Amino acid sequence: MSFLHPEFLYYMLPPLFILFALLLTQKETHEQFFSQEIMDKIRVNANTLTLKARNVLFFLVGVFIIIALSQPVIKEGSVEIKAKSVDVMIALDISDSMLAEDVYPNRLEAAKRKALSLLQEAKDERIGVVAFAKNSYLVSPLSFDKASVSFLLEQLDTSSITEQGSDFLSVIEAVKKIQKDDPKKVLLILSDGGDKSDFSSEIALAKKSGITVFILGIATKQGAPIKRDDGTFIKYNDEIIISKLNENIATLATKTGGVYIEATTSQEDIKRMIQEIGRVGEKKELKSQEVQKSKPLFYYPLSIALLLLLIAMSSIGKRGSSHLGVLLILALFSSQEARAGMLDFMDLKKAKEAYESGNYEESAKLYDEHAKMSKNPQSYYNSANAYYKEKKYKEAIEAYKKATFEDESKRAKNLSNLGNAYAKDGDLQKAVEAYKESLKIEDDKETKENLDEVEKFLKEQEQKKEQDKEQNKQDDKDKEDKQKQNNDQKDKNNEQNKEEKKDNKESSNKENASDKEQKEDDKKAKEQKEKEAKTSESKDDKKDTKQEKSAQASDKKEDTMSDAEEKKWINHLKQNSSSYLYRLSDDEKKISKDEKPW
Repeated sequence: MSFLHPEFLYYMLPPLFILFALLLTQKETHEQFFSQEIMDKIRVNANTLTLKARNVLFFLVGVFIIIALSQPVIKEGSVEIKAKSVDVMIALDISDSMLAEDVYPNRLEAAKRKALSLLQEAKDERIGVVAFAKNSYLVSPLSFDKASVSFLLEQLDTSSITEQGSDFLSVIEAVKKIQKDDPKKVLLILSDGGDKSDFSSEIALAKKSGITVFILGIATKQGAPIKRDDGTFIKYNDEIIISKLNENIATLATKTGGVYIEATTSQEDIKRMIQEIGRVGEKKELKSQEVQKSKPLFYYPLSIALLLLLIAMSSIGKRGSSHLGVLLILALFSSQEARAGMLDFMDLKKAKEAYESGNYEESAKLYDEHAKMSKNPQSYYNSANAYYKEKKYKEAIEAYKKATFEDESKRAKNLSNLGNAYAKDGDLQKAVEAYKESLKIEDDKETKENLDEVEKFLKEQEQKKEQDKEQNKQDDKDKEDKQKQNNDQKDKNNEQNKEEKKDNKESSNKENASDKEQKEDDKKAKEQKEKEAKTSESKDDKKDTKQEKSAQASDKKEDTMSDAEEKKWINHLKQNSSSYLYRLSDDEKKISKDEKPW
């Protein structure tokens, strides 16, 4: 055993001993005027505690309280605690279309408020900010310093960047460079979606770079005109532009594994977004620390101090107090079961906290141990719920069976949960029986719905079995019919083969006679062709020499190229070359004449 705060022992026990010594030297007021012999004669025997006895009890109370304050513990080893976080890059669209006022006060201010709310809600995450229009710019790197990130975020407006348009491809490239060492990245885009309808190139780059894109749409489907600082509206082809929410951008989120949510006036959209990011995003370990695990014992000295204080403050006589003290001490220390019974609330509190934090295995273990010791149906019920959450349905069924409540409402709920456990375990028939028993006690809508679903599933299974039987019978019939057809076809083929063999013998005799005549005719034709070939060879040789001379002359002409043509060819090669030596300004994004002015 050790003490977490031994300083209480060092600094508080010595003054307590000094105080107690001073109390022992003091006499009662009447003893200053009368001797002990006189006091014995005139005193009425009230059978109460003396001053010294009370002072001793108060002294012991002080000692035990100081021991409790020093927190005695039994060390049970060390536990490693790891701090984990999801890195989130926020990309804020600050193009001119974000000045539209269909969202109060305008889209840009609404997006900034959503981002600031996310910084407040996501307390354990590292967050960075990127602003983008035609190009992307880093506002804040990934940081836990939410105050600094919030300050930088509040300063953003459309005047920060003079470019027009929303290029989502540049955002993905920027996040790829910022988090180049991370295999998995999370990007949250706050934008109205721009004007693009096809995001296939952005989706491909995000998947290749390991980026999961989440999008919060900041606009309305009805849209609004874009107001300049001077009060005029942005026009295109002499018409006022109505900028609307581009719902096509949802594909960029869904096809990269993220989520698309349209912004609302409440904070529910941000809370939902944080939940989805936590579910999909990969938490990285930032730091770990070993913490000493120990079992606290402070409640033992504290309990003794309270009991002694009760005796010291009571009006019970010497005999009564002595007997009461003995009985209380025996009650406290006579058996392990008695001590456990007094401190059950500690185990139940731990079990409840484990259940609420999602540690169902630990919760089920604590509830089960308490149930076995106390035979409390509520503990069996709680342990069954924890087993159910842990998907250990057989253990949950056993625990639900042991939870025998006298209260009808609790018994009905227990039977309903027992039916759920049977259904999850695959025993649908027993699930139906449990549901019906629950409904006999109490009419519950949810239990009825579960019963209907299970009965419906049982009927579907029976119908499926009957259909399978009929299908098997039909398959057997089809096999027999095919076998008969195959046999008949074999018989027909055998008869046809016999007839064909007869016909082939007759025709082969005729063909032999005709082959001899054909061979004689071929010999004569062959001799005639050889004579004609010899006469034509001499003529072809003369023609070939003339063609070779003309080809050589033309090759000489083709080998020569003018300086202008050579320069033109080199420029063409430079334009089509993939080498960086020829493309020095590829990263500059030029604005075309047809580009929209927002």
